[in-house]
Amino acid sequence: MDNETRYVWYASYGSNLLEERFLCYVQGGTPAGTNRNYSGCADKSLPLKNRNILIYHELYFAKESDTWSKGGVAFIKINSAKWTKTFGRMYLVTEQQFTDVLKQEIDFSGELPVDFEFIKRKGSKIVKEDSWYGNVIFLGIQDGFPIFTFTFQDNTQKINKPGKEYLTTIIRGLMEAYNFSSDEIVAYLSDKKGIVGNYSNSELKSFVISGIQTVGDK
Repeated sequence: MDNETRYVWYASYGSNLLEERFLCYVQGGTPAGTNRNYSGCADKSLPLKNRNILIYHELYFAKESDTWSKGGVAFIKINSAKWTKTFGRMYLVTEQQFTDVLKQEIDFSGELPVDFEFIKRKGSKIVKEDSWYGNVIFLGIQDGFPIFTFTFQDNTQKINKPGKEYLTTIIRGLMEAYNFSSDEIVAYLSDKKGIVGNYSNSELKSFVISGIQTVGDK
């Protein structure tokens, strides 16, 4: 490991649970189920490792994503709550790779300063006002490296139903990272805002089957 390169964990909780999806942010490409091509990071080196993480912030689905056919996408609330557990997956990347991933998430070009030390001290910082994922949050330390994720700057977004392709990508990520059963995945997703009242448990289970079939086709 280069002693002059600073590494951080990027913690994901939405579609980037699926490693092949996240690697499009690193190496470039068009993820399955989307209509958007990503340029990737300036440094296209693969993450040094990945690891599961429990994030104690409530998961919900909101906004209308052009990338995902106007469906809602995953966010976490800005305040932590020990009663809620969001299943995440984190990747060990350089600080610059984290910043490059963030820039792609908020569709921003140019310089985007991310003061990691400030965020560690204060717990969070809005690095770009009114951007979907412009609020960087510090989640702790693992193996000596700080953990960061990002979400919206407040909890006032309009809840929106996520599309099948997006949910299937998350489901594949949960299966890949956690080896969850279909019942465990349905139980996890069924009460999330944006899903509850919009999808029945049987519909969610059909998405799990679709995810299994997608993996089997590879």
